[in-house]
Amino acid sequence: MTGAAGLLRSSLRRRRREFLRLAGWSLIQAVPAFLSGWVVARAVDDGFLAGRAGTGFAWLGVLAVAAGVGAWATRHATLGLAAVVEPLRDELVTMVASGTLHRSARRADRPADTGGVARLTEQVEIAREAYAAVVMFVQGFAASSVGALLGLATLDPALLLFVLPPLLVGLGLFAGALRAMAARQRDVALADERVAGTASEVTGGLRDVVACGAEDVVREHAGRHIDASARATRALARMTAVRTASLAVGGWLPLVLVLAGAPWLVQRGVTAGAVLGAVTYVSQGLQPSLQELVSGVGDSGLWLLVTLGRIAEVAEGQRATAASREPGRPRDAGVELRGVTFGYARSAEPVIDGLALTLRPGEHLAVVGPSGAGKSTFTALVAGVLTPRSGGVRLGGAPVASLDGATARHRVLIPQEAYVFAGTLWENLTYLAPDVAVATVDEAVDEVGARPLVGRLGGYEAAVDGQRLSAGERQLVALVRSYLPPAELVLLDEATCHLDPAAEARAEEAFARRPGTLIVCAHRISSALRADRVMVLDGARAALGTHEELMAGSALYRDLVGHWEDGDGGVPGLRASPTHGRSGSHRSGSAPRPCE
Repeated sequence: MTGAAGLLRSSLRRRRREFLRLAGWSLIQAVPAFLSGWVVARAVDDGFLAGRAGTGFAWLGVLAVAAGVGAWATRHATLGLAAVVEPLRDELVTMVASGTLHRSARRADRPADTGGVARLTEQVEIAREAYAAVVMFVQGFAASSVGALLGLATLDPALLLFVLPPLLVGLGLFAGALRAMAARQRDVALADERVAGTASEVTGGLRDVVACGAEDVVREHAGRHIDASARATRALARMTAVRTASLAVGGWLPLVLVLAGAPWLVQRGVTAGAVLGAVTYVSQGLQPSLQELVSGVGDSGLWLLVTLGRIAEVAEGQRATAASREPGRPRDAGVELRGVTFGYARSAEPVIDGLALTLRPGEHLAVVGPSGAGKSTFTALVAGVLTPRSGGVRLGGAPVASLDGATARHRVLIPQEAYVFAGTLWENLTYLAPDVAVATVDEAVDEVGARPLVGRLGGYEAAVDGQRLSAGERQLVALVRSYLPPAELVLLDEATCHLDPAAEARAEEAFARRPGTLIVCAHRISSALRADRVMVLDGARAALGTHEELMAGSALYRDLVGHWEDGDGGVPGLRASPTHGRSGSHRSGSAPRPCE
């Protein structure tokens, strides 16, 4: 909450004059609170108990006039509140807008975060309303309590012994719990943000969820955030007991003590009117103002602290993120798997067992293995579509599960069966980068090798019917779509298996030239030869090395290479050069075969 406190202190320092003016009107507001008990005492002692009803009513008339003065002061205090609140609102809007513009200017490859601006602007309005409410509640309590305590001292200083100590204890109890309540309120706000963010991700990526068969994973992921939100809300609700206790001690206990101590006070010479005046001060002044303070600060005040803190965090985070990222380029991010184990059922044998793997930033890995060896499971784990039973997956040092999924900035997974949706070719190609320039799309189309497809369909504005495209053409659409966003990690899960060897080589080499880490589930020897390293999956086991190392040390890899070169049961195969690496050129490969 330090960011919120800093913003409030800064606002207070710059507007001392406005706050002093507001305090002056608050003192005039305190006139009815100061006179209420004293006037009641005079009306009772000098009027009604003395048999002079007219005098009693005259004193009550003084109270009515004082109420009018208080209402007049309240009007001016409310008008003066704008001079305190509106400048803070302007500062927050400037902070939000400048932070977002700064980030957008630094990252020209990504569209402006208009959704984030809208959310933060809404939070600014919440902060503005909460700030106004807190100022009103605090100054109202200060005026009422000061007036009431001065009035009690005027009636008889002994009355303060029954009122002041419990009032201070109640305020101390509330103030002591305020930090814990603010932390609970922050947890609720963050949990609500995560739920909203998850809902936005799910609705914005329904096609990807369905295409990857990730419905159960998404349901579990969203459910965890919803459950966390419910727990945070219940924890905050339990803190209301502290608010109730502070109100009981500070507001109701003084009234009980005054009534219980009335006989002792009367014996000591305190008049009946003074006792009634003390009851008036407590019941009509202190108790309602304390209740408003506890309720207002416990609601609006907590939201103010949390909202200001979130605005400060996000604004600073935007500037830090913009300053740390090179414009227009993805950040090369390494991949690390630490003891990852995964099985599709607790009772089933794990598909991947204790896998440890580290990929350098920008490295190109080919994953090979027989059908059913776990290649698709591996890519889904790295992409965060599946959650490991044990162990963890990290991208760029951060857990994959914690990465923002609202954009394709972090990782892109292309499954075996590419999909297109109803719409134009342009909409299909730019689905993950909707604001990309035409020149950038042209470059991606040429790099991946989809220019003939664009020409055959009649250009970017042509309507696309997935049923009329071949499997290879659908894969080309998906490849261009995934090439456009500056992803730190690209996973091709046999995403080129319907292309001929030359087209496959061109597409894979295009992705290999991009900044970022590349993982390819290979189904041809040529794909493995283009990689920096190769990982062989065999059930739950894995072997990792270069092509030469695996040819020397992995019988399964030698069998796979022989299987590919023999053409898989009579399909003509071409010998592949042992040259490998990201800069190596594709010289040969087998004929197209069905995806596994």
